[in-house]
Amino acid sequence: MRDPGGGDGPRLLSGGNPQIPKGEGSSPVRDHLAAMPGWKRDVGRLLDDLIAATVPDVHKAVRWNKPHYGHECDGWFLSFRCYTDYVQVQFLHGTSLEPMPPKASKHDEVRYLDIRQDDDVDERQLRSWIEQSSWLPGERM
Repeated sequence: MRDPGGGDGPRLLSGGNPQIPKGEGSSPVRDHLAAMPGWKRDVGRLLDDLIAATVPDVHKAVRWNKPHYGHECDGWFLSFRCYTDYVQVQFLHGTSLEPMPPKASKHDEVRYLDIRQDDDVDERQLRSWIEQSSWLPGERM
C-alpha cells in the first residue's frame, strides 16, 4: 500500500506501519514519524519527545520498520510500531519494570503498551517506564 494521501511517501505495511529503510540516528526516525498515518503520527511524536526528554543521550535508529531507542554501545531498550487500531510500545525488558506494562508477549522479558486513538496517555507512567528501561542492559539485535 502506498501513502494513503496519494503522495509518493513511504509504503505503508499492514496496519499502517511505514516501511522506512534501516538507518542510524534521528533522521530516519523523523522520516518514520512523518510517515505514520493520521492520529498515529501524533502518538509517535509524543513517544519520541518523551523518550528524548527522559533519556537525553538516547541513540535512535530505524530497524525492521520500527523506531528503536537505546544506548549506542549497549543495545536497545524500547521500540514502537503501528497496528491497525493502535500504536504498540515494546519494552524489551518490560518484566523488570515497576509496575509491569500491561500486555504480555511470547518473548519472556518483553511487555507492551498499546495506545489507541482516544486513550488518555499517562505520560507520568510512560516516562517512568522509559527511564527504568534506559537503566537496564540493552538488547543487541
